Amino acid sequence: MDILLICIGLILMLAGIAGSILPVLPGVPVSWLGLLCLYLTPSLPFDWVFIIITGIVAIGLYILDYVIPAMGTKRFGGSKAGAWGTTIGLIVGILAPIPFGILIGPFLGALIGELVFNQTEGKLAVKAAFGSFIGFLASTFMKFFATLVYLGLFIYKFIANWDLFFG
Repeated sequence: MDILLICIGLILMLAGIAGSILPVLPGVPVSWLGLLCLYLTPSLPFDWVFIIITGIVAIGLYILDYVIPAMGTKRFGGSKAGAWGTTIGLIVGILAPIPFGILIGPFLGALIGELVFNQTEGKLAVKAAFGSFIGFLASTFMKFFATLVYLGLFIYKFIANWDLFFG
């Protein structure tokens, strides 16, 4: 049972890291589920405080993931069309076979969203797209960093309790 939960936890950790970049998966909550799987192994004593604190952090970061790009868009004069364009551009950028599509896509998506749906003039549309892009980058970096920290905690706890699992 221990090995199964550890393997599921590790898979959830890796899926969480992927989800920190891909908009389809909620990266940090998925990584937190990986930590939960590790702590649910019968060999490891359950630490409620650790799970609750990391869970609150995961929920907070999940909420911030929606707030930060919108703040970046609004700060630079953008609209919801720019924010939606960023997300759609990210998906297209991931699927498109072009180098740096994951970076170019969100910016172009925000720019197209501002130009087409809001008929914003060019200079303001570029500024709004830049704001949306900066918000996207900040949010993505935050999620990616958090999932790496959760993976580090997972590995540390696993190695520190190696004897409990395989002793």
